[in-house]
Amino acid sequence: MFIDVAPLRLDPPPPPLASSSDRNREDIGWCLRVNPKGLDEESKDYLSLYLLLVSCNKSEVRAKFKFSILNAKREETKAMESQRAYRFVQGKDWGFKKFIRRDFLLDEANGLLPEDKLTIFCEVSVVADSVNISGQSNIIQFKVPECKLSEDLGLLFDSEKFSDVTLAVGGREFQVHKAILAARSPVFAAMFEHEMEERKQNRVAITDVDHEVLKEMLRFIYTGKAPNLDKMADDLLAAADKYALEKLKVMCEEALCVNLSVETAAETLILADLHSADQLKAQTIDFINTSHATDVMETVGWKNMVTTHPHLINEAFRALATQQIPPIGPPRKRVKMS
Repeated sequence: MFIDVAPLRLDPPPPPLASSSDRNREDIGWCLRVNPKGLDEESKDYLSLYLLLVSCNKSEVRAKFKFSILNAKREETKAMESQRAYRFVQGKDWGFKKFIRRDFLLDEANGLLPEDKLTIFCEVSVVADSVNISGQSNIIQFKVPECKLSEDLGLLFDSEKFSDVTLAVGGREFQVHKAILAARSPVFAAMFEHEMEERKQNRVAITDVDHEVLKEMLRFIYTGKAPNLDKMADDLLAAADKYALEKLKVMCEEALCVNLSVETAAETLILADLHSADQLKAQTIDFINTSHATDVMETVGWKNMVTTHPHLINEAFRALATQQIPPIGPPRKRVKMS
């Protein structure tokens, strides 16, 4: 179907009342830019619509705008409007990359293309510069930059600038910041708060965490992210449990649950039990009992668990028995992953 976009017509405004400010009236020209097949791959299924400043006797104009489509009854439909006043300079446009879906527009049942013509209604409201009693223009709206606290703290961790404590592990050292570690981990907070050797020497020896795991844990403490989590989720879970990093602990539980397999089920169950990872433990037992019990019991991990952690065998079979016996009362809900 051919879409004939009706040209934008700007009717001249009615003559203003006579005043001494006539010479300050603005001469502004606008036009609409329509891209029937969007601007890029992301918007190819949409019609894109923009308001373009063609001419102006000022260096810039601040304006709000509203687009809508007129149906066969000349009624406004599918309206979209700007949420604030935008700064236009000559040749600059603002609008919507995804104004309306093409399939919705082309559907005759929606009545948006009477006689195969698309009529777009555009309303523009120019925001005048307000003037205070001194005759000077007030400050216009400022675009506040996005907060990049996580990225900034990540750079601080990498640069080691202004550090005040050293973490030593396996012959390697990390220069870090007490305040950040203490704010994020109650274990580090207690370590630095009390009269311990670490507080006196500003040096902490880490003996039960691998160098790479400690680095990933510290990156999480500074940024809230663990980009290498999938590679070391088991060791990172143990570290998160020791240093009371609850969010990191749940992130590790989720990663281990996603990668759960017949070969890893027994080791994962032991890990979850050792570090009180209750959600992971419940999901692992459920994985075993659902349809993998026979295969899991043939693995080396399960046979070792029979000797080293027999109580987990009992828990797994008790859960299986509970599933097979019809419950009395309402069914128990399964634990959801965070």
